[in-house]
Amino acid sequence: MNLHAQRGAEPPGAQDTAELLRELAPQVLGALVRRYGQFGACEDAVQEAILEAVATWPDRGLPQSPKGWLITVASRRLIDEVRSEHARRRREQDHAASAAPLEHPQDAGLDRDDSLALLFLCCHPSLPGPSQIALTLRAVGGLSTAQIAAAFLVPAATMAQRISRAKQAIAASGARFEMPGPAERAARLRIVLHVLYLIFNEGYTATAGTTLTAPELSGEAIRLTRWLHRLLPEDPEVTGLLALMLLTDARRAARTGEDGSLIPLDEQDRGKWDRDGIAEGVTMISAVLPAGPPGPYQVQAAIAAVHDEAESVDTTDWPQILGLYQLLEQLAPGPMVSLNRAVAVAMVGGPAAGLDLLRELESDRRLASHHRLHATRAHLLEMSGDLPGAEASYREAARRTASLPERRYLTGRAARLAGPQEGSGRL
Repeated sequence: MNLHAQRGAEPPGAQDTAELLRELAPQVLGALVRRYGQFGACEDAVQEAILEAVATWPDRGLPQSPKGWLITVASRRLIDEVRSEHARRRREQDHAASAAPLEHPQDAGLDRDDSLALLFLCCHPSLPGPSQIALTLRAVGGLSTAQIAAAFLVPAATMAQRISRAKQAIAASGARFEMPGPAERAARLRIVLHVLYLIFNEGYTATAGTTLTAPELSGEAIRLTRWLHRLLPEDPEVTGLLALMLLTDARRAARTGEDGSLIPLDEQDRGKWDRDGIAEGVTMISAVLPAGPPGPYQVQAAIAAVHDEAESVDTTDWPQILGLYQLLEQLAPGPMVSLNRAVAVAMVGGPAAGLDLLRELESDRRLASHHRLHATRAHLLEMSGDLPGAEASYREAARRTASLPERRYLTGRAARLAGPQEGSGRL
């Protein structure tokens, strides 16, 4: 088989190669797992094949069948490892010999895509949330261990251990590489969507570190959700999640200043928002909402659409947003949903009404120590005219956040409020 592009073809650039490999990685891994089992060993073999592709494709050109090339190379790596292991243990050699390398693309089932089954496997209920995220980014997203570690601000060795434990847990669970039945599939899809949602949120607003965002994570979440939407175009919550991501990410360019400082929604230059992304997200959510009872992601997308379609904060339809948050609180109750509803209540009924709701939330252990509770209280106290109280709450919120841009913003708000009273004029 001629594995390389025709003579004279222009070799792909490094970025083009990386994008192609990330698209093919889950398909190749799915083909190997379906044929050989042993998820962990197959995943290692695919990573080795990807490394070889990165080293050779830019110079030698694309293979005629990039997917077939990767499957063949990864299959050989896997079989070499099996043979070596059998030799060390002095076991019979015929098992490895019977699993011949895939010399012909048709043997690999190139017309079959097991990527969805792979995504469901990476989000297996036996895995804790962080492991589901790491394994999804590695096996389905095609990101390297080093890239994932950098995005989550942990050492590469720590992330490697997390991924290794996840593979071991998959093997110990006895999970089969196949699509679950209808009942289980619905439950597992909720986990898949939640994992993608968490990846996007971490990329859009990093929980820690020196930068507000991690675009590689939010971008990967959008890519994977687009791909999932192509596989499940009729699922309303998949559509809702993709619309939510697009409508939220459309504001990215306006969220930070040139120095990386945080710019809140009410101060953003809306001319910098991505109008194409907003139009796509609005079209999606407008099409799916009338189809039946909405799910949580559809409602969140609708809220984002109301924000994005407003020309300014003053023209935002806050009563509609409040109604949507009330619906969301029924569908997916949680402290952050209640916190956001308190803001909407304040925008509709005044800051005192919002502060009353915050006092009810202070007893929620999940929220009591979170910096967002204190930041929201500060904002509503500032709206009400209680500047000393707002300053104290801003400083408390700054003390509790692990994000440097958020801490600088909150500290700056506190300093501006303190300045006129103290006569210091601090900014």
